[in-house]
Amino acid sequence: MTPEAIRALFESQHQASRAQPDVPVVLRRERLLRLRKLLDEHGPALAAAVQADFGMRSQRLTEVADLFVLRSQMAHALRHLACWSRPQRVRTPFFLQPARAWVQRQPLGVVGVISPWNYPVQLALAPAIAALAAGNRVLVKPSELTPHTSAQLAASVGQFFAPEEMAVVQGDAAIAALIASLPLDHLIFTGSTAVGRKVALAAAANLTPTTLELGGKSPAIVDADCDLQDAALKIAHGKLLNGGQTCIAPDYVLLPRGSEAAFADAFRAAVARLYPYFAGNPDYASIITPRHLARLRTLVQQAQTLGAQVQTMAPVAGAPAAPAQSIGDGVGRQMAPALVLGVTAQMQLMQEEIFGPVLPVVSYERLDDAVAFINAHARPLALYWFGRNTQAQAEVLRRTVSGGVTVNDTLLHIAHDRLPFGGVGDSGWGNYHGERGFARLSHEKAVLVQPRWSGGALLYPPYGARFDRVMGLLRRWL
Repeated sequence: MTPEAIRALFESQHQASRAQPDVPVVLRRERLLRLRKLLDEHGPALAAAVQADFGMRSQRLTEVADLFVLRSQMAHALRHLACWSRPQRVRTPFFLQPARAWVQRQPLGVVGVISPWNYPVQLALAPAIAALAAGNRVLVKPSELTPHTSAQLAASVGQFFAPEEMAVVQGDAAIAALIASLPLDHLIFTGSTAVGRKVALAAAANLTPTTLELGGKSPAIVDADCDLQDAALKIAHGKLLNGGQTCIAPDYVLLPRGSEAAFADAFRAAVARLYPYFAGNPDYASIITPRHLARLRTLVQQAQTLGAQVQTMAPVAGAPAAPAQSIGDGVGRQMAPALVLGVTAQMQLMQEEIFGPVLPVVSYERLDDAVAFINAHARPLALYWFGRNTQAQAEVLRRTVSGGVTVNDTLLHIAHDRLPFGGVGDSGWGNYHGERGFARLSHEKAVLVQPRWSGGALLYPPYGARFDRVMGLLRRWL
């Protein structure tokens, strides 16, 4: 689409939203049911498109990481939509009695979604679920790095929705910048912190409120009394899902000094259990592009040059060889996992989000040292803690700030429909999922209904002795 066509599409959504500021619950539900039907009918085609974009990413991985998450959020929204949409009565303070008051949630209007490539179906449509539930129109711009998925999304959405209801716009970074510059009623962006800053600046020109879901270096703290094998398995799963290309993946491990060798053995065994082989394994996703793969290799090489010990995981003996044919160069971009010991602050892989199957290990003497290390850096999108000591767990939760936390596992807090998902500081702002997303994408209008008689007249001018007596009473009651 040309920039002019995109602006015209936005204008049609904008005008439609203003013509219907009150969207009935029955229509919101019907739109959500259409989106669910889209997933049911086009889920296999979307998963095949993701596979084509990655080169190697099984449809089963897309089913669990993209489609299942969306189905869960959809079911939750449909189940609670009527309750979320009702006016919420609030208690009225005595000095405003006998007035009645409530909060009325209304659609904002047009919600823009700029989504990334790593979970290209989930992160394009999860914000749309919240936006449609709240009665909004939706304009989605998927990543240019997943062109097959973007094209399939555009075709599927076009089949089930009129353009003024929901539409998908394809294009490169310039088109994303155009979307961010439109006078949207809300903009949801998922991506890197650096690009998030640019999106926030572009949106600010129109006073467009934003929800930024950014990345960051999410730590996993391993306590001295934890089950090391269990922790290693769960960290390996969280780290290597989607080839490590997950915004809430454990970015590095904080490990009690002296347990490095034991953890390395446990991690190696966990990797072998999850992925007996890498090249040609459809469950082990490719790195999205050769450029991203080259960046990861550079991070590892630079750390090794500066003295880090890199342990590259090898396939299990007797594992299948890579197939002769693959989609694109997907097999060539399946990077073997690497554990990096002896890292220092000077290494680039400790200065930026890794976003790949490389796991640095930072040793600590006391839990205080681990907490201090985390607090010395930008606040992460996620934090993971492994251990049995509930007092230590409480200390970590109390003394650190992160977007979300999973204790004794990884990733799972994002799957809880009643928990908000979002970042803090450099890892983003705002949150969605469940009712938090519904509220985020609604205007919460304050309504107070005053009856004919009101004590408020006692506070009208001209001020004098009566006013002083009334204010004296109010001060004693407050």
